[in-house]
Amino acid sequence: METKTDEPAAEDARTEEAATAETVTEDGTTRAAATEDASGADADAADADAAAKTDAEAAGPSGVGQGAGAVVSVALGIVSLTGNWVGTVAAARETLVGQLRTSSTASVSQQIKEVYGDAWHTTALWAGLFALVALVTGAVVLVRPAFGAPGTPQAPWIKSVAWAGVALGVIGLLLAVLKYSDVLLGLPPAS
Repeated sequence: METKTDEPAAEDARTEEAATAETVTEDGTTRAAATEDASGADADAADADAAAKTDAEAAGPSGVGQGAGAVVSVALGIVSLTGNWVGTVAAARETLVGQLRTSSTASVSQQIKEVYGDAWHTTALWAGLFALVALVTGAVVLVRPAFGAPGTPQAPWIKSVAWAGVALGVIGLLLAVLKYSDVLLGLPPAS
């Protein structure tokens, strides 16, 4: 009879374990199913991360270089319009050279030209060089996708910034030519 008593107790324990394993969770699934879903979701997330990395690598370059080139183009365009250290130093040097050349007996118009005019032209020349580099850099960024991976579009912000760099380069180059040719803010005549 002992065996009979032990058998119902063992059956009750097994039934209780099965009931515990099949306990329904709040969302209506069983605990076992919820555990399987959670481990499946983790596996799915890992697979999605791996697929995203593979897609990113297959898509090609991220465009960081193009974005940097576009920003550099805008920065150079701004520098060409506002002035730069190299232009200032070169203009100061031209002023000094002009003062040395006219220190003896030079006419007033010769002094104005040598001291101020050459310095003004040097500043315009350096501004024009910065504007030209800005223009070329922006243009290279804009045409770069034509020589890259086919079907890979360029980010819209890169195009916008590169166009801004090209525009600033054109404006800076135009102003530099006008300053260098004395059309814009030419030297005053000596009276």
